[in-house]
Amino acid sequence: MIRLRDYTPARLELGLTGNSLPTRALLEFQLAHAKARDAVHLPLAVKSLVLELKERNIPSITLASAAPNRNEYLKRPDLGRRLGEESRERLACLRSEYDAAFVIADGLSSLAVHRHAVPLLELLLRNLDWRIAPVAIVEQGRVAIGDEIGELLGARIVVVFIGERPGLSSPDSLGAYLTWQPRTGRTDAERNCVSNIRAEGLGYAAAAHKLSFLMNESRRLKLSGVRLKENAPLVGGSIVDAKLVGDH
Repeated sequence: MIRLRDYTPARLELGLTGNSLPTRALLEFQLAHAKARDAVHLPLAVKSLVLELKERNIPSITLASAAPNRNEYLKRPDLGRRLGEESRERLACLRSEYDAAFVIADGLSSLAVHRHAVPLLELLLRNLDWRIAPVAIVEQGRVAIGDEIGELLGARIVVVFIGERPGLSSPDSLGAYLTWQPRTGRTDAERNCVSNIRAEGLGYAAAAHKLSFLMNESRRLKLSGVRLKENAPLVGGSIVDAKLVGDH
């Protein structure tokens, strides 16, 4: 007998106890909801990320958005899209002619960043013989903050690793957003995204393959976003999909 629950983590065929859900299903739902809430509010472990990158000989710089705390960040998405004044000044000193800049931002799930950002970045860098800027680790950051960071660094491409909005079955999903010639004011239509990077979603090898392809194509064609078409070769027997999604 084929059961849909064998092919998806979605909540299907939960059953009934009278007019309500069985106790087990209800408790599992409440636990998933709690994990999603915790992922949103979990502080970014900046020192730990710096140490992980240092162990891999990847230089980094720590920055902060204009949002003074987590509550303001959640209430004011606009503050998470731009750097604080002190961070802007620190970053301007590093300006050069970089091929690419990578940003690690907490977004709406620091849990996703802690689990996936550094391993994915390490794998991706193995196949890139590019001049890479120091990795920017940003507290209280959203996707668009990468545009300002890339612009200040003088990078031709910026890639933002960020925690995606948690779902009830995916509190640790990482997204990677790519923008050609980043500058303040870029729109979502001008970037590409590889999403759902996690153990139960898109694996590191497939995600790194896709990002490497997109970065090389972006540099070759000098564009990104809706005009950068998805035609990467097969990897692991399946097509790796990249898509455009909204801001986090």
